[in-house]
Amino acid sequence: MWRCKDCGTTLTKRSELLKHYKLIHRHYGRGHSYPCTYLNCACRFKTWNALLSHLSRNHPAQQAVSKAASTFTCHICGHNQLSTEREYFQHIYQHLKNKETVTCVFQNCEYKTNVYENFKSHKYRKHSGTVNTFKPGISSVDESCASVASDISDVEIIESDVNLNSAFDNGYSENLEKDIELKIASVLLKLEHIFLVSNAAVDELLQELNYLIGSVSVAITQKTISQVLQDNGCQFDQSVVEKLASVLCETNPVKKAIGDKGPLSSPWRRKAYYKSRFKVVEPVEYILDRKNNKSFQYISILKSLQHILDCQTILDQAVNLNTVDNQPQKTSVHYKTIFDGDFFHENGLLSKQESISLILYIDEFEICNPLGTSRRKHKICGLYWVLGNLPPGCNSALTSIYLAALIKSNDLKCYGYEKVLKPVINDLVILEQSGIFLSKLGRTVKGTVQCVVADNLGAHSIAGFFENFSGTYVCRFCTAETSEFQTIEVRSEVFTLRTKDIHADHLRIIEENKLPSYYGVKSKCVLSKHLSHFDVTTGFPPDVVHDLFEGIVPFELALCLNLLIKKKYFTLCTLNEAISSFNFKWADKTNRPHPVALSFASKKSVGGNAHENWSLTRFLPLFVGQSVPCEEPAWHILTDLKDIVDLVVSPVHTEDSIAYLGFKISEHRIKFQEVFPDVNLKPKHHYLEHYPYLIRKFGPLVALWTMRFEAKHSFFKRVARNIRCFKNVLLSLSQRHQYQIAYHLHAISFAKPPLEVTDVSTVHIDVLNKDISNALRQKSPDMDNVCLAKSVAYNGLIYKCGMILIHGSLGGLPEFGEIIQMVILQDKLIFILKKLSGWYMEHYRAYDLKTSPSKEVELVEPQELHDTYPLADYKIRGMRLVTLKRYVHV
Repeated sequence: MWRCKDCGTTLTKRSELLKHYKLIHRHYGRGHSYPCTYLNCACRFKTWNALLSHLSRNHPAQQAVSKAASTFTCHICGHNQLSTEREYFQHIYQHLKNKETVTCVFQNCEYKTNVYENFKSHKYRKHSGTVNTFKPGISSVDESCASVASDISDVEIIESDVNLNSAFDNGYSENLEKDIELKIASVLLKLEHIFLVSNAAVDELLQELNYLIGSVSVAITQKTISQVLQDNGCQFDQSVVEKLASVLCETNPVKKAIGDKGPLSSPWRRKAYYKSRFKVVEPVEYILDRKNNKSFQYISILKSLQHILDCQTILDQAVNLNTVDNQPQKTSVHYKTIFDGDFFHENGLLSKQESISLILYIDEFEICNPLGTSRRKHKICGLYWVLGNLPPGCNSALTSIYLAALIKSNDLKCYGYEKVLKPVINDLVILEQSGIFLSKLGRTVKGTVQCVVADNLGAHSIAGFFENFSGTYVCRFCTAETSEFQTIEVRSEVFTLRTKDIHADHLRIIEENKLPSYYGVKSKCVLSKHLSHFDVTTGFPPDVVHDLFEGIVPFELALCLNLLIKKKYFTLCTLNEAISSFNFKWADKTNRPHPVALSFASKKSVGGNAHENWSLTRFLPLFVGQSVPCEEPAWHILTDLKDIVDLVVSPVHTEDSIAYLGFKISEHRIKFQEVFPDVNLKPKHHYLEHYPYLIRKFGPLVALWTMRFEAKHSFFKRVARNIRCFKNVLLSLSQRHQYQIAYHLHAISFAKPPLEVTDVSTVHIDVLNKDISNALRQKSPDMDNVCLAKSVAYNGLIYKCGMILIHGSLGGLPEFGEIIQMVILQDKLIFILKKLSGWYMEHYRAYDLKTSPSKEVELVEPQELHDTYPLADYKIRGMRLVTLKRYVHV
């Protein structure tokens, strides 16, 4: 019996399982991975061809016969459960990796070695390209098992003969022709709205394909039918054969779908088909000014929610939604999610019953070259939203960020938020007061906006605060004056925090005295005006990206680097050479910092985007730390800044870490003002001082940053470059986006597995190190063979041999381990770690790693790690340094 690892379907033959994958799973397309058909193989593949390649390479047909008919015995340890030649040599290689002496396994060859590379080289030079015979006792054949091979060696069968009738008879599809049609439609939908292929190109492709299936195929089909009838000695009329061939070609499901009058034959028909068979929420045009032809596009939040929550995969992951009893509970120990913040638990709707939590995002972006002639001409304001009920990390995918509205920036400024957001607010009011009916749950669920994520300008604009950040009152969290930022800290509690009652008093004073603004308040927030469970003082979290990585970090880096260069500790050329020549590893390569521009001192900024500035802060001590004295005050500012960044981006906080963050911010402020007495603190320095308080209120701020939302802009920019038409660009962009989301919702009917592996080596457990094999047997006593992998994807993170993990603590310091191997044991990932001792180097803000004196090897599962993020080590002046990316609780 063969069983599908995803949906649990049981089948009698592997060929049927492959047909199941091809006819059913392949239908779900991009984002779904195919598991290997063998239960003891943990590999998964993104494409069908990759799966077939793996089966051919690792479980080939000729070796499948030997699996049923042959047995290999290791002449070193006597293990005799090796069923293929490949498994046998992998077993031998493991002995060599353990430094055991191995004699060549082929007849008339007495070569010996205990070096893995030498053995492989000998085998390649002496025993490749010719017929080689194993020494006696290594390979044995059992003729009684040869009949089993027919059910195993069928990769060629599935590629050359997919029996559709068998699939139909086995209940794979009630209407196979409609399934084929739907599959073709999903492929065309992907081409048009994922790969952004033009309608003209798709039409031409379908026309050529229709011609090949129709006119060209008739003659080939006729010849094939005649040949089969002749081979079987049948008498036939040639006219009947011609008619049969013609009917077969004309009734081909593919031809019927893309033919002249088929449902997918033209752009108009394809769009109608997409609307009827996929979950497409069409954008609606709202008129702002009919006389001047001003309008914007809105996508109904209510309709989108119903389609999204009709997907069982998403519904199963939702918190505070799919059952009445799973409401998140407040804990005083940890702040792990946005549900742990005080503002969530003070919300009368979200915390008291099962409810839908929405997180809005608003921002402006250019779809054309911001430096060209079209600058600001096509600047657009996008309103996005995500489902706040999903666990941390689930909303990082761009397809999990949904579009609510697209408006021209000039129109937004002209007509204001009240008029532009009217359809949005209407839907939100209905959601809050009446709720929406969810068919999967069989009941109506209410919801509201939990918060609005935006940069400072966007947040102040929609919240009704003063938008000039050089004015007197520029903080939306308190009523401090700008002049007080330089002399008074937030932690002194001198400033009055804005509350619901205080904000209401400010609005009342503005209205009664007809003032333009009061304590930085200009007008009532359009959202809090209409929504009962949203308040302006609790609904606008700070943004780490703009406050830190595009604000404080590049500003302070420029000041400190300029001072260090003036003191001749190093030159700008030396720094840039260090950046360019640094051997970044793995994920660090992607966001490596760019060389610092020559004009950085005059601009008071090192430039760079958020990722690059974050990376420069992390690695600067490794670039030039050896050239700067330990007592240098400007260096202390930079290293303290790295500590603050590590704390702020931590996904988990405790009361201790929050208190430590407050202390570091205060200490950093004092040092900065001592070194740069003539430099005024920016308003973002003041916002940073509010972070300890805001973490308690909102939860981890990294869960509410704008990083992933801003990445969403790239889709619309790419569409604009491809369509090259700006006649009604808002409609074009919003339609393309909605069809992309429809394809995504169609493709995620199966939940993505947390563990994905593409290449494994299967070895017997006794070949491994004795301590490792004993530990593995304790975890799984009945397991004889294990799968070893050098690269694994787990919960979106990629792990490779050589990476460093934090898996424990000792004396308040984290304990490190180097991945020397990864074991896949019954679909469970286990890291084999070589223990390392780390000594904290304060000057470098990094840990110097040394091999543990006991040379211990540990088996650690992902949930046992103190931090799941994999790190890289770098050799600096004889030290093996590893720098953390975020604060780790030990």
